[in-house]
Amino acid sequence: MDEASPSRSGNGKPVSSSPPDSPHPEISWPINRPPEQGPWTPRLDAALRAREASTAPHNSPNAVPKEFYANGKRSLSGIALRAFLLGGTLGLGALTTLVLLYYENRLWRASFFLTTLSLFHFLEFWTTAEYNTPLATVASYLLTNGQRYRQAHTVAFIETFITSYFFPDWQSRINPPPVVFLGLTMIIIGQSVRTVAMAQAGTNFNHQVQSQRNEGHELVTSGLYGWLRHPAYFGFFWWGLGTQVVLGNMVSFVGYAGVLWYFFSTRIKHEEKHLVSFFGDEYVAYRARTRVWIPFIR
Repeated sequence: MDEASPSRSGNGKPVSSSPPDSPHPEISWPINRPPEQGPWTPRLDAALRAREASTAPHNSPNAVPKEFYANGKRSLSGIALRAFLLGGTLGLGALTTLVLLYYENRLWRASFFLTTLSLFHFLEFWTTAEYNTPLATVASYLLTNGQRYRQAHTVAFIETFITSYFFPDWQSRINPPPVVFLGLTMIIIGQSVRTVAMAQAGTNFNHQVQSQRNEGHELVTSGLYGWLRHPAYFGFFWWGLGTQVVLGNMVSFVGYAGVLWYFFSTRIKHEEKHLVSFFGDEYVAYRARTRVWIPFIR
């Protein structure tokens, strides 16, 4: 039925969905409208329609799950807002980086780091939404990835700003163009491998370690997974180190290397215990013929 078409009663006569005393029919007024009409606000409308979605029949064409409303885990407004802010930050950061490079200002590293982070977090959600749609939520952006994650990036920003502004000569000695190029290569490879791995795993990928095997969960051994046992972890590890190489951050590089190595070493051991219980000898054989390619993690 067209949204603008009035519903009809059993005798074929139109039935308005608006209050009978309303001079202007409101055919889209929610089912759970308040007993007394008051000032309309977007928040009131959203709240009423969320309540309507929770009580309307599931087969109703107007029924929308509550999780898609504001503050829901799949909030459409939350997803749109984050995409807008990340896109704006990425564009502004990239432009600022090019301008600072043109004027040979070493502070380009800070804006470049912001650009890299924006692209990473956008791709985390986009890849999940494209190839693992059932698990795409606001949290898929990984913007709330833990306090230590935010602290590490904050320290990296501070270090690159201090070295670029106060110690440019020292920075140029430890971070010449060939080293910057090496870091860029690490970033590109790391980001590409992680994004492709998430796409190839599809619905078998999850940002959280699963302790129970879900229906349809399969062991992926083709594509990147034929060479790398945990390509998404490989990508994140080398991407993270690559950012610090580009920034010329010696302290943060050591910190990132230690924290990321410990995190993935612990996570892989924990995850593989569950994978062995899920797939048995099939995973044991797969583990024996593949490597992680993160130093000292077998």
